[in-house]
Amino acid sequence: MTYTSPLRRRARAGRRLAAGVCSPAVWRSGVVVPAYWWDGHPNFGDALTPWLLPKYGILPVHRMAARARMSAVGSVIQFLPTDFAGAIWGSGLIRDEERPLPSARVLAVRGPLTRDRIGAAASTALGDPGILVSRHVRRPAVRWDVGLVPHGHHRSHSAFLALAATVGLRVRVIDVHQEAATAVRQIAACATVVTTSLHGLVTADAFGIPAVWTSLEPPLEGGDFKFHDYEGALPRTPSRRVTFGAQDLLRDLRERARAADPGDVRTMGDGLVAALAGLEDAIGPLPRLPRGLSGVFRD
Repeated sequence: MTYTSPLRRRARAGRRLAAGVCSPAVWRSGVVVPAYWWDGHPNFGDALTPWLLPKYGILPVHRMAARARMSAVGSVIQFLPTDFAGAIWGSGLIRDEERPLPSARVLAVRGPLTRDRIGAAASTALGDPGILVSRHVRRPAVRWDVGLVPHGHHRSHSAFLALAATVGLRVRVIDVHQEAATAVRQIAACATVVTTSLHGLVTADAFGIPAVWTSLEPPLEGGDFKFHDYEGALPRTPSRRVTFGAQDLLRDLRERARAADPGDVRTMGDGLVAALAGLEDAIGPLPRLPRGLSGVFRD
């Protein structure tokens, strides 16, 4: 069975539903919201939406973009219909293009580039919700000197993966095609992160881990747009972008790594949490458990 087969989709929905309902914030007074996130293949960044929202009393049920009332983590705005009237919380565009969404209730977006391209208000909260992971996962003891976090497109990039063989350093190659909690904990157990995955960078920033990011072949859709968008929401943090070549040494990349400014991280997280508290004010009352679970396994 493929990842997107109906049976596997329902199995994922069931697992996520069970995990979400067990979250204290949900079973005490949780609401259910039809939400859109990319679920076309396994990827921990996209899986942050159903993992994070229950911690704030919101149980998301995956729906196609046209039927959703909310979008969250990921470069998913381009999938929303132009008349989308739901809430946007921390989502971003995948590429640098104008995408007006005049009916959307914009609680927060990933960065200032997305804000401007969709025509959101200048006062809109900025940040990737992945920055909140450190508020819900205690950082484990450091197990690896360096975590390599290749984007899914770069999981077989030989020169990048060859860095893992650096003598004298404990290096972990972290698979982004796994569940959010597992990937987050593995990144958190690294002393330094080198990544081509945006959420590798965001997770490192959440835990105050020095990091660098780079671009590889094949290029990501939209190029570096989403990285620049995210870093634009960290005004006191210089960009950590580096140019990578096959001759570069991991020790050199490690020395160039820098942590995000703690004040930027705190401001981003606080703004996202405050914005999420306005969800029902933005889109209207949402059903509570258990009534809100009716029809949960519909496609």
